[in-house]
Amino acid sequence: MHRKFVIVMAVNALLLSAAFVGLAQEPGGAKGKGVKGGGKAVRASLLFKETWKDTPGGEHPVNQESVSNPNLELKLYGPTSKEMQVTGAANDPSNPVHLWTGLCTTACGATLRDKENFADLTGLARIRWTHKMSGYHQIRPMLKLADGTFIVGDRADGSTVDWLTTEISIPELKWRKIDPARMVTTGDWVNNPDLSKVDEIGFADLMASSGHGQGGWADVGEVEVYGKAVKR
Repeated sequence: MHRKFVIVMAVNALLLSAAFVGLAQEPGGAKGKGVKGGGKAVRASLLFKETWKDTPGGEHPVNQESVSNPNLELKLYGPTSKEMQVTGAANDPSNPVHLWTGLCTTACGATLRDKENFADLTGLARIRWTHKMSGYHQIRPMLKLADGTFIVGDRADGSTVDWLTTEISIPELKWRKIDPARMVTTGDWVNNPDLSKVDEIGFADLMASSGHGQGGWADVGEVEVYGKAVKR
């Protein structure tokens, strides 16, 4: 009788253990919850990089000749964006080649357009850029979508002490529409913008600058975009 009781108790313990294992394997407890398809999210690879050209003659207005990557087109936005300058020197970490917004007396911005591909910035896409600021200036990511809509992100970068290289994670951003002619935000938050085909990628400096000296301006050096290429 005692032996039969022990056997029954052992069987019950095994059944109870199996039940707990089954519960642990129910949907929701699986590794990767929150990732579409239950798989691991993959970091995006480098889509393009721009370092700007070290051109002779010192500071001068930025134009297409300032772009070092032959696959990219430069676009400028804002009433005084043609006053944006390129300056700096190659191999000088204290003053690398960069765009400078100091002579823009209104908000301004610049974007880069891949001639052959749209950018798919869904998933773990990101922007990596080197920058330095003066005053209260900051730069924000600005995109032109395939349908012509311009949006600007709610994350801003700006170090006033030294050149910094930082990354912005695209899926963490909230977006507002921006009027590229006036460089002012319009309307409310843009919910779930279609980032699967982005036409242009760049930055917006939403403050008027003060000129030379330490009043207020933005420096934007090397820019890298991580995403997936989609043929135009």
